[in-house]
Formats: sequence, C-alpha cells, structure tokens
Amino acid sequence: MNNNQNSAVGFHILRIGLAITFLWIGILILKQPEAWGGYLKPWAAKLLPIPLSQAMLGTAILDISVGFLLLINSFTWLVALIGALHLGVILVTSGITDITVRDIAILAAAVTVTIESLPESLFNRIPLWKKRGNGNK
Repeated sequence: MNNNQNSAVGFHILRIGLAITFLWIGILILKQPEAWGGYLKPWAAKLLPIPLSQAMLGTAILDISVGFLLLINSFTWLVALIGALHLGVILVTSGITDITVRDIAILAAAVTVTIESLPESLFNRIPLWKKRGNGNK
C-alpha cells in the first residue's frame, strides 16, 4: 500500500470508530437519560428551556444520528463537524472530569474526520490551508 491508501484506510477506521462511539453513547443515554443528565453542571441545567430528561433524549437522538450518518459515510464532513461542536458543548457544560476527559480524544477525532472529509472546494477556501493537490495542507 502506498501512503495515500494507508491514509484512506486510517480515515475509514477513524470514521467507523467515531460512528460506533456516538451510536453507543446515544443508546446508553436513551436507556438512562436522568443518569446522564447528572453530568451537566447546575448552571448549564438552569439554562435549558425544556426539562433535563427531554434535553437528554434529544442528546441521545443527536448522538445516534451523528453515529449512523458517520457509519454510512453520508454528509461526513458536516456530521463530524456537528459532532465536534456537540462535544465542545459537552466539555463546557459538564467540565473536564474523569469521565469527560475521554471526550477530548473523541473531539480530536471528530475534528480530524471533519477536516479530512471536507470537499476540495470548501477546503481550498480556508486561507490558512494550502491546496490539497500540492501534497500539503
């Protein structure tokens, strides 16, 4: 395998692993939304316009949707971006704890999948990045 093939295989392994993680967490939240709501800081829970249990069910549906779309490789860059933003919100509203510290790695994976799956036309519009065609980003 050449470097491009290795890179493509690595990307798909990362995408599928990220998909499974989002699917799994979504299912776990569906099973016990109240328990997962306990990770939210009190100040953040007060900002919710709906009951915490409903917010957690919405979170579960979001996680499952992100996971499913990543798994089938559909709208990948956009879904990974949504997942990354969602993880950022989780880290802000839950804080960095012995549980959420893992979310930092998942966030890095989601950002990587976002960048690596951006359409060429969007990627080239980002002034800080060079064109993919010249071997650099």
